[in-house]
Amino acid sequence: MDERMNPYTTTPELAKLLIDFGSSVEKAGVEPSLLELVKIRASQINGCAVCLTMHTDAARQEGETERRIYLLDAWRDSTLYSARERAALGWTEVLTRLSPAGVPDDVYEAAKAEFTEKELAILTFMVLAINSFNRLNVGFRMSDSAVPTRKAA
Repeated sequence: MDERMNPYTTTPELAKLLIDFGSSVEKAGVEPSLLELVKIRASQINGCAVCLTMHTDAARQEGETERRIYLLDAWRDSTLYSARERAALGWTEVLTRLSPAGVPDDVYEAAKAEFTEKELAILTFMVLAINSFNRLNVGFRMSDSAVPTRKAA
């Protein structure tokens, strides 16, 4: 598969805004390990190899286990995820796959039960950010081979 173009180098000023936005959301107050799970799950749904490479590496650096990373796309059927993680993953999925019916009440109530209003807003902004990166990377066929391998801390 050939890369179409690199939007990060074609419009670096816009890319920087998106990168800075994502970085700001990461620092806003929700645990980094949970945000990495959210980024991985959205990237699985969207088929973004670049983001999957980056965020599985980052999750490992946050102490995430291989087993939980491997089972993330089957989180509903696994006992490995907490109620808070399940609520975040459900929220991520419905916002990533927006339906004409909108967000179901049960998904919202599950998220509201596990997150403060501020945390839920932060989580939503993270879903927004990762979906933006996914769409850039998938749309322009960005290659995961360009992602530097991270060294374990």
